[in-house]
Amino acid sequence: MATFSSSPSSQTPSSPELTNGLSSQAYLESKPVSLTRDLVAELCRHFYTLGWVSGTGGSITIKVHEDSIPKSQQLIVMSPSGVQKERMLPEDMYVLSSEGSVLFTPSPKPYPNKPPKCTDCASLFMKAYQMRNAGAVIHSHGMESCIATMIRPKAKEFRISHMEMIKGIQGHGYYDELVIPIIENTAHEGELTDSLAEAIKAYPKATAVLVRNHGIYVWGDSWISAKTQAECYHYLFDAAIKLYQLGLDWSTPSHGPIGHAQKLLDADSDTSSIAKRCILLDIEGTTTPISFVTDVLFPYARNNVEKHLIATYDTTETQEDIELLRSQVEDDVKQGLSTLPIPPADAGKEEVIMSLVANVNEMIRADRKITALKQLQGHIWRTGYQKNELEGFVFEDVPKALEKWHATGIKVYIYSSGSREAQRLIFGNSNYGDLRKYLCGFFDTTIGHKREARSYSEITQSVGVDKPSEILFLTDVYQEAVAAKAAGLEVIISVRPGNAPLPENHEFKTVRSFLDI
Repeated sequence: MATFSSSPSSQTPSSPELTNGLSSQAYLESKPVSLTRDLVAELCRHFYTLGWVSGTGGSITIKVHEDSIPKSQQLIVMSPSGVQKERMLPEDMYVLSSEGSVLFTPSPKPYPNKPPKCTDCASLFMKAYQMRNAGAVIHSHGMESCIATMIRPKAKEFRISHMEMIKGIQGHGYYDELVIPIIENTAHEGELTDSLAEAIKAYPKATAVLVRNHGIYVWGDSWISAKTQAECYHYLFDAAIKLYQLGLDWSTPSHGPIGHAQKLLDADSDTSSIAKRCILLDIEGTTTPISFVTDVLFPYARNNVEKHLIATYDTTETQEDIELLRSQVEDDVKQGLSTLPIPPADAGKEEVIMSLVANVNEMIRADRKITALKQLQGHIWRTGYQKNELEGFVFEDVPKALEKWHATGIKVYIYSSGSREAQRLIFGNSNYGDLRKYLCGFFDTTIGHKREARSYSEITQSVGVDKPSEILFLTDVYQEAVAAKAAGLEVIISVRPGNAPLPENHEFKTVRSFLDI
């Protein structure tokens, strides 16, 4: 077992760890800590072979996981600075408290080794631990991560869409646009701390931050998650570089020729007047008739909810749906919106399903715009599409407009109260075929309610425009239009058959067809 010498900061109790035995020599020599030190050393050697941590650059840190210790209080193992990563040994590691105090320092080694020094990345690692409750953080100097920030030297983000490996990034799927913030490099690593923290705050869905001409910081819930995502990020950077070398645009769904969009803009006077970088579309009453939702989707969900719950009751997905609904109903009961509480799981499958069916049907009748309902509906509809019992429906002008906008380089996103899965199903199984190739991403009510301005501010941050006015939002709902306008977006109201009447003397432009834009 490696011997560690105590640093001055370990002498005075100043954190929960120092009073509950986590900082004791016995614990530091325990199996969990030992295995974590072994793992960091092993990963350093592995990442050296990948070219991520050559020349002593880069670093890795992992929390010491134990089920009996809250994650926020777990100790942290960090690799040192200035040590050849391919020769890294477990005894070279530093051990820190959850607050970042160095508890023990590795013993010095003889010449020509340098005196022990904790990684210069320590303050940046701590931001990921504190702001994202990470379980591990990887800092890579991989060449791919450097060049990816240099292709577009003024870009504040790296963006890529419609690549299989995007599915390896937490919270993302194939059809999602992956957005990674880019911060500017500094002469000394520690000087990046504030800008990295600002990027983490500004991009709540991001699990990485790129440093221009330098590398990348990647975090995950565990070392496996961080490692998996780091591998996927490097793959995507490499793909973007190769696509760029081939003259192809990695950031668009079709990965078409770079510059093709501008040529089309110059040649087409009708589309050159579109000055927006992004278009954000509502679905119900905008791309799709309200009647499709009320007369097709809602009845299908209502008629199949019991069958779906019975058939999938024991699956993880359905149990998560049930817990989300149970939590929602508990809040509804407290607010007097419901008198049908969902019994606990031990009450029996039949009783739980009966209560769920009653609540879901009531929510559908009330057209509740809540995540718990929309998530379950999306899973029911997925089965319907798989069985060819459902087909998505969009207005005739929609596919034509999507194709035109896509060709001119405008990125199109969807924002609907329906779940992201439900949105993908409509456009992926539409009466005009799979339209998802024209879409860069999907937003639902997990980002915020559609009648709140802050939801549109969050979307503005996610799609990466310089200012909100570069986004055009199309909706049929006046209150949504007001909220989006308050957030600075340009807004046009969609007037379609069956839509609710608009207030008199409202201030918004209206269109009856996307082709009129």
